[in-house]
Amino acid sequence: MNDQAERLRARLKEEDGRSHQFKTIAVVSGKGGVGKTNFSLNFSISLSKRGYRVLLFDLDIGMGNVEILMGRSAEYSIADFLEMDLSLNNIISEGPYGLNYIGGGTGLSHIVKLDDEQISRFTGELAQLIQNYDYIIFDMGAGITEESAKFILSVQEIAVITTPEPTSITDAYSVMKHIHLLDNKIPFQLVINRSEGEREGQETYKRISAVASRFLGRDADLLGIIPDDRTIQQAVKRQIPFIIYHENSAASKAIRSMTEKVGGRPASEYHTSQFISKLKKFLFNRG
Repeated sequence: MNDQAERLRARLKEEDGRSHQFKTIAVVSGKGGVGKTNFSLNFSISLSKRGYRVLLFDLDIGMGNVEILMGRSAEYSIADFLEMDLSLNNIISEGPYGLNYIGGGTGLSHIVKLDDEQISRFTGELAQLIQNYDYIIFDMGAGITEESAKFILSVQEIAVITTPEPTSITDAYSVMKHIHLLDNKIPFQLVINRSEGEREGQETYKRISAVASRFLGRDADLLGIIPDDRTIQQAVKRQIPFIIYHENSAASKAIRSMTEKVGGRPASEYHTSQFISKLKKFLFNRG
């Protein structure tokens, strides 16, 4: 009986250890209107369809774009965590294929102006919450602010969304430079959206990568290229995520390819305590 109990304890400990391995990704863009939130949502759904436990955290202040793209309204948002003293568990909503998400709502700027007690409550609850997930995707607002940087600098990877338009490329590089000057080790993953073809997408990636290598002295990997697919606009009008609206469209295939790439990487050694300690440091504004 003691041997059986010991084996059970060992198995539970092993499972608990695995639950601490997860991936945090911040999705950013240089300007609005490049498809950042559409990518965040469909990428998260695709990960969920592959069997991963995913939490999509909408940090695009007060816009509610994640909910608009799904055609549904969350009962609570992150603002209610503060204003109604709800727990993070209380404000989680369920999306397609078991995706969990936290809506941005309004008044999100309060989150970076918490007192010490509120920060401790937020980070403490977040530490418990993220142990239930394999991926936590933060959909950030366009550009980089002092407030959003606190979350961006705490994650493991940053997905930078751009289009082949020259202004979009310039803005994407500006965001990368801004983040690089704050932390030169966080990996960049580039997503080229609305590309007229594979060639244009590759050329866009090479342009950004070359500039980053020359002026920042670092590489930027290509996560994927999303074609300029008319089914995306159709899906947006119908408020249905395009990976559900037309799962065999070119855009959906591109998203699946990216999730296969991310899911095929070795298990992360990143642990809850590392993410939370970094986030605490930035929220408390400690050097």
